[in-house]
Amino acid sequence: MWSIGELAEQAGVTVKTVRFYSDRGLLPEAARSAGGHRRYGPEALDRLRLIRSLRTLELPVSEVGRVLDREDALEDVIAAQLRELGSRRAALHWREAALRLLRDCTPEERPDRLRLIGAVSAPPNTAALARFWRRVLPVGLPARLVSVIIEAAVPQPPADPTPGQVLVFARLHALASDARIVIDLCQPAFRLSDGGCRPAVLYDGLGEACALVSADLRAQRPPHEGEALDCFVSAHARSRGMRDTPAFRQQLSGLLTRMANPPIDRYWQLAAELSGPRSGPPEPTLGAADDWLRAALDTQIGRPGL
Repeated sequence: MWSIGELAEQAGVTVKTVRFYSDRGLLPEAARSAGGHRRYGPEALDRLRLIRSLRTLELPVSEVGRVLDREDALEDVIAAQLRELGSRRAALHWREAALRLLRDCTPEERPDRLRLIGAVSAPPNTAALARFWRRVLPVGLPARLVSVIIEAAVPQPPADPTPGQVLVFARLHALASDARIVIDLCQPAFRLSDGGCRPAVLYDGLGEACALVSADLRAQRPPHEGEALDCFVSAHARSRGMRDTPAFRQQLSGLLTRMANPPIDRYWQLAAELSGPRSGPPEPTLGAADDWLRAALDTQIGRPGL
């Protein structure tokens, strides 16, 4: 049996350290001396060494206790710590890029950039962007479709952003957080699903059309007739209980032109800048697919450039 001082000497730690872990129940005593002093057995040394190893990894004392109490807890604790470290690393990358952005801008640009960056957490999250789409998508759209659309429409912030990407995300966050824009987009004039339209049928079909056109977008082919355009028009026609005819295509082109909305166009532009590679063309977005399909429709009915 060892005294607290002898155990501390064996483990190469201070008496204060042994007492600290003992008081928190991490290092049980084997007995007490006649004078009431703590006594520890050899197993305490092994446990103390394990505690020191876990603490070297900067595990919180509470997590150390979990590992000591349950043999299967170590894997969960390690996974949680790795997630936390990843979040810290992402926050540092984001802060560094934000500071470089502020350092390299002009004095006139700095107040606006400070305002934009100050509204975004580090590391940033996409809650405001997802909330934006939940508010502007049609009421009653199936949850399945809402999830699919949000997943495709909300770009993830880069783990190691450039200063330019920090600025793009901050602008995207500001746009999605602007209540006036959301209110405008909720008006009937800007809703594709108003006027007796069945939203689920429409958005299901639009998703299929966007998938069909992705190869053309990646290959940077100009808008043209074909399966993707037919699917796009068919989605609008079926959602309204109408047939796909030349007259309907003419009517649809005019309707979509009247419903053009600069804030949404700006959203897709920023999303493309954020999610695209640092060199080369950006990855296609839903907005790019919609623009391509609208242009293909206009070209087909003899209204190029609209």
